[in-house]
Amino acid sequence: MEDANQTGMIHFHFRPFSKLPEVQMLIFVAFLIMYLVSISGNISIFLIIWINHSLHTPMYFFLANLAALEMFYSSTIAPLTLASVLFPERTIISLPGCGTQMFFFIFLGSTDCILLAIMAYDRFVAICHPLRYTLIMSWRLCVQLAVGALVLGFILAMQLTVLIFQLPFCSSKEISLFYCDVLPVMRLACADTRVHEATLFVVSITVLTIPFLLISLSYVFIVAAILKISSSEGRHKAFSTCSSHLTVVLLQYGCGSLIYLCPSSSYSPERGQVVSVVYTFVTPVLNPLIYSMRNRELKDALKKALMRLLLPQTP
Repeated sequence: MEDANQTGMIHFHFRPFSKLPEVQMLIFVAFLIMYLVSISGNISIFLIIWINHSLHTPMYFFLANLAALEMFYSSTIAPLTLASVLFPERTIISLPGCGTQMFFFIFLGSTDCILLAIMAYDRFVAICHPLRYTLIMSWRLCVQLAVGALVLGFILAMQLTVLIFQLPFCSSKEISLFYCDVLPVMRLACADTRVHEATLFVVSITVLTIPFLLISLSYVFIVAAILKISSSEGRHKAFSTCSSHLTVVLLQYGCGSLIYLCPSSSYSPERGQVVSVVYTFVTPVLNPLIYSMRNRELKDALKKALMRLLLPQTP
């Protein structure tokens, strides 16, 4: 156990996607483009909501929070991934560095999932109780819900990260992924990890299953309320406000469930690699596109902002 306790000397490196430099370069370019599109898209949504007073409503308040989370979430993974893809042999990460990346990944990812459930509740109140919407969804409650999501995500991330990095790691090894995810790192420990796997499952239930059930229940009531709307235009407007959120939910929870709700014994590094690319690079790109294309008010605000930039008013 003497070597295992010398954690300060331990470092990890990430498994390359391919042994061919040409393929690695193509992957680097694709990841870089997706990262830049994700950052610019989410910054645009955040700023558009910030500067347009007509968008200062609970729904857009939560959407701005989601965009901010996506920016930090992408930046937790992408820079080091890009470096490891470009220089696979020279990019290493220390044990504390790996723990830091894992903490922020769990913290921001968990908060993201909880926030999606809060957004479903907001849509439920807006559609099922429209006359009481402003009374129920007060700014005080909105801030409390957003802060509560951050606090819960922080607690879950801190608990799980500290638990995992109390494990002994006997030597420097290769992580079978392009970032410090829970299961690949846990598999490098030279100790029994059954308690840690059980804790991960409990956290996954808290972050994925419970919010998804609450979202599903909200949408049962939402669909029932929409079907009672007499005008087709009213039904279409109600569905359009929910469809973008529902699409993002299916992407986020679908990918997360494939990794964290399956038995750890059935974990496949190859499958984990593919699914991880989807929810760390593809989903942050799709989220701003989905919301901007399917949300009329946000789309109009983006068009007006672009027009002001391209055609500045003359004095």
